[in-house]
Amino acid sequence: MMARSPKRRARRPTRSARATRSVPPKPSEAEQRLLALARELAALGVDPLPRAVDLLADAYAPDAPLPRAMYRASLAGRGDKTKMLALAWAREQVRMALEEILIGSRTAVGLTAETHAWVLLAACEALAHEPPSAVADRRRALAELTRRAH
Repeated sequence: MMARSPKRRARRPTRSARATRSVPPKPSEAEQRLLALARELAALGVDPLPRAVDLLADAYAPDAPLPRAMYRASLAGRGDKTKMLALAWAREQVRMALEEILIGSRTAVGLTAETHAWVLLAACEALAHEPPSAVADRRRALAELTRRAH
């Protein structure tokens, strides 16, 4: 008697073998606001530094929507590397737009444009944590960080 070979059934592809479409997550409100801010900075045109500082200071004011959106996004992104990287990438777009402005501006601060952009952006982000009564004084400090070389 001949051994019958069992019928082989066609196997369905496993889930990992199936082609899956990757759908990018919807950008958070914070990402959208940061990217819009970066576009605004990039479009400032002639002598943009004073207007850039005003734009950033307004965006990061204690009562502005951007700081709250960033806080919510960072809470929502805890444990989600993709969300945190997307938020960091959007923030980096703002820093790089500011760096481009600083490259074209002659300031008397004595920092590279890259470092100056980072310090200036961090100072603007700190405005969100200031009491509203202190914001005018902090804006004067921002003006010192961007004063022109003679």
